[in-house]
Amino acid sequence: MITLAMPAALALLPLPLLIHRFLPPKRTRSASLRVPFFRDLTTATGTTARSGAAVLSRSRLQMISAALIWALLVLSLATPERLGEPVEITKAGRDVVLAIDISGSMDTVDFPGPDDKNQQRLAAVRDVVAGFVETRDDGGDRMALIVFGSKAFVQAPLTTDLATVLALLDQTSVGMAGPHTALGDAIGLSIRTFEASEIDQRLLILLSDGNDTASAMSPINAAEIARDRGVEIYAIGVGSPDASGENRLDMALLTGLATRTGGQAFFAGDTNDLQEVYDRIDSLAPRDVETLSHRPRQNLAHIPLILAALIGLVALAWLHLSPASRRATP
Repeated sequence: MITLAMPAALALLPLPLLIHRFLPPKRTRSASLRVPFFRDLTTATGTTARSGAAVLSRSRLQMISAALIWALLVLSLATPERLGEPVEITKAGRDVVLAIDISGSMDTVDFPGPDDKNQQRLAAVRDVVAGFVETRDDGGDRMALIVFGSKAFVQAPLTTDLATVLALLDQTSVGMAGPHTALGDAIGLSIRTFEASEIDQRLLILLSDGNDTASAMSPINAAEIARDRGVEIYAIGVGSPDASGENRLDMALLTGLATRTGGQAFFAGDTNDLQEVYDRIDSLAPRDVETLSHRPRQNLAHIPLILAALIGLVALAWLHLSPASRRATP
C-alpha cells in the first residue's frame, strides 16, 4: 500500500498556473543598432518589423516536460511511502528474577519425583523451573537468573531471550557457588538486578531450603529493602521438613521474607506441588502485557526525483538534437 506522509504538499501543484495567470511576464531590454538599410533587410528576409515585446513560443514537448517535472517534484515533496504488513511487538509486562539455591544442601536426595522415587533437590527444581520459563517464552516477561551458594552470582541479566536463560540454567550444578547458603546476599543481588528495570511489576522467585548459613546481609534486612524498592518475593521451600543440620528446610524464614514484601511463601513437597506453585504465582501476580503494533514504512521520495531528472535530460537532449522544436515566433 502506497501512502503520502505529507499530502498537504500536493496543494503546490497549481502554483505555476497561478504565477502565469497573475504575475506579469519577465521583461528584458536588448541593445539594437540602427542601420539605413533596415527596411531593405526586412523585405529581403520576409519579416515584418514592429515595435513592442516579443514573446517566444514554447513547443509542446517543453510544456509537457515542464508540467511532468513540476508534478514529480511536488509528489516527492509529499513523501510517498510504502506501508508494510502490520508488525506486533509484545512489550514485557513484568520483570522476574529467578534466584536458585545451588548450595551443598541442594544435593540432598529427598525430593519426591513423579515416579515416587526421591531425587536431588536441585535436579527437581531445575526441571520444573525450565518448564516455567518455557511457558513464558512469548515476550510477556523478562527474566534474570541468579544462582547462589556461599556467594550469589548473576548468570543472566534481565532479558527476553529465555532460551539463553534455559541454557544457563541447564549448566548449573550443586556447589558451583560454594557449599553454604547466602540467602540474604542473593536477595540483595536481585535488588541490584532490578535497578535496570523500568517496569513496576517486579517479582523475585526464590527457590531454596531457606537455611541461611553464609549471608553478609541479614535475609530479613534484605527483604525489607526489597519491599522499599517495590520487589515482591515469592519464596518456595524445597526439601524435606524432617531434614536436620545444614540440610534442614527453614520455612519460617522463607515465610517471613515473603510476607514482608507482600508476596507469599510456598512449600513444594514434590514436582507436582512445585508446578502448582508457579500456577498459583501467576494467579496472585498476573502480568500486564502491552502489545504495540506498527507498520514499517519505506520512503519512496527518491523515485519521483529520479523520474523528474530523467525527463529533464531527455527533453534537453531532444531540444539540442531538433532545433525546429525550439523555434520562436515574434
